[in-house]
Amino acid sequence: MIGWTRTGLVLLCVTIASLIGIPVQIVALRTGIPHPGTIPRLFHGMARRLLGISVRVSGRPAADRPLLLVANHVSWTDIVVLSSLAPMSFVAKSDMADWPVFGLFAKLQRSVFVERNRTRSSRKQANELGDRLAEGTVMVLFAEGTTSDGNIVMPFKSTLFGAAQAALVSDAGKRLEIETVHIQPVTIAYTRLQGMPMGRLHRTHAAWIGESDLVPHLGALIREGAMDVEVHFGEPVPFTVRSKRKNVALEIEAVVRAKMAEILRSPH
Repeated sequence: MIGWTRTGLVLLCVTIASLIGIPVQIVALRTGIPHPGTIPRLFHGMARRLLGISVRVSGRPAADRPLLLVANHVSWTDIVVLSSLAPMSFVAKSDMADWPVFGLFAKLQRSVFVERNRTRSSRKQANELGDRLAEGTVMVLFAEGTTSDGNIVMPFKSTLFGAAQAALVSDAGKRLEIETVHIQPVTIAYTRLQGMPMGRLHRTHAAWIGESDLVPHLGALIREGAMDVEVHFGEPVPFTVRSKRKNVALEIEAVVRAKMAEILRSPH
């Protein structure tokens, strides 16, 4: 009974905040007042607290621009957690644009939607992403291409690291004479549930894997609450016209995998 009451209260608060925040964000996107990153950060901060997610952060997003954050991916809650920390936009799969509610939220946060299996579209979208980076927007790429079970880091796909290349040669990049894109590894690890350390089996509580239904997973997270996550921002890796995206992808992947193992072995 308590779990269902909690679910109802959380959904009510999110609904009210959405009805207020969506019109304000539309105005922000059209006029720049308030800053387009302000409302998403406030909204996700509220949502994170309602979900009962506590965040421990080590490091910080780099001050240098252009900045591409490259993270492992466990669940949709990764977006809530990262967005509550700083203004940022995301690289999302194209089909997410049509999702009810979540697709609208992604558009309002200025996500770039990509079709990974269509070369011509991918090139156009990489250029769009490159322009956004060159203009100073902090973009987040979940480089595994899907979600994991929260226990491992899967191989990073190097294709969208081409966004860094696109930023260097985009119209904005040329106009601003950008010579380096900073790619920063970000590690996300869910470590505790109700204050108790998660084991390998319990860590899947946080994970939203593959084609699992979103609504039951969302309901389970709301009813359970009290989950801890650690977010680590590593040292940025410079990307220039001479950089090889596959090499950089492997380097970033190794950093994230090592940090994930360290955190899960000795969570704070």
